[in-house]
Amino acid sequence: MSVAKVTEIIASSSKSFDDAVEKGIEKASKTLKGITGAWVADQKVTVKDGKVDEYRVAMKVTFVLHD
Repeated sequence: MSVAKVTEIIASSSKSFDDAVEKGIEKASKTLKGITGAWVADQKVTVKDGKVDEYRVAMKVTFVLHD
């Protein structure tokens, strides 16, 4: 039997939503071991001078708990 935990993280990128997801998973995997999946719960952009300044994603990351 395995037990998993879900935690929420927020990541950002100046390039794209996809890049924000990649950066978020990469950073999370440095401290959360056993990540098995993630889903994007929310997306947001910040705007500066009438242009998109930053892409942000809120993700729910699933990882397996080990003994």
